[in-house]
Amino acid sequence: MPPESFDSLDALAAYVRDPERATAPVDIEARRLKVYADLVFNNVESLLAGTFPVTRATLGDAWRVLIRDFLREHDARTPVFTELPRELLRYLDARADAARSDPPWLRELAHYEWVELALQISDESPARIPHDPHGDLRNGVPVVSPLAWPLAYDWPVERIAPGAVPESPEPTLLLVHRHDDGSVGFHALSLLAFHLLQRLIDVPAATGDTHLRALAHEVAAPDVEAFVDAGIALLEDYRRDRIVLGTRAAG
Repeated sequence: MPPESFDSLDALAAYVRDPERATAPVDIEARRLKVYADLVFNNVESLLAGTFPVTRATLGDAWRVLIRDFLREHDARTPVFTELPRELLRYLDARADAARSDPPWLRELAHYEWVELALQISDESPARIPHDPHGDLRNGVPVVSPLAWPLAYDWPVERIAPGAVPESPEPTLLLVHRHDDGSVGFHALSLLAFHLLQRLIDVPAATGDTHLRALAHEVAAPDVEAFVDAGIALLEDYRRDRIVLGTRAAG
């Protein structure tokens, strides 16, 4: 392909990403250029709207402005369609760093909506992780499913909707889990449950007993043994729900 062809393709790409500001290629008629630009924008907007329906509805007209900014300003790392929502999150990170005038809850709401897709398409498999499904959760090392994600947000993302936008932050702790049938569930977590799950993930070599005694010390539990027993019961509930897969041997 001659160099001038690449120049023409670059000009076309720049135009369809930003038809209001980019110079139109001279070798394509204006009617066709508008068709190309509208197709690109509408396809990207439609694909992203499917992942971020609440974000779209809550932003209103600002949603289309955001998608135009995304097309114009963001250099995606991948052309894979299912990764496009992740690219929007990367773009929102960059916008936050640039001190744009986005709502302060925007990035977290978008992440909350993206998580469902991320878990649905994840190729992680609990079956590939060595574990004993019937192991001792107290003396063994509890194994958290790679399809169970504890998440912490500054804003009440699960309650944001058109006409229901919070005025101030409200810390929110959630567990997002893909079930065996492929569906994704969202569940509120207590602060202690969140810290326990996060510890199991961050310190994967410790026993259930070690984790729970450390937490009991952190919160100054008045009855350590009762605290540990209650924690083991919670882990058993998580095992029943396949959030905790079982255990592996300590050491």
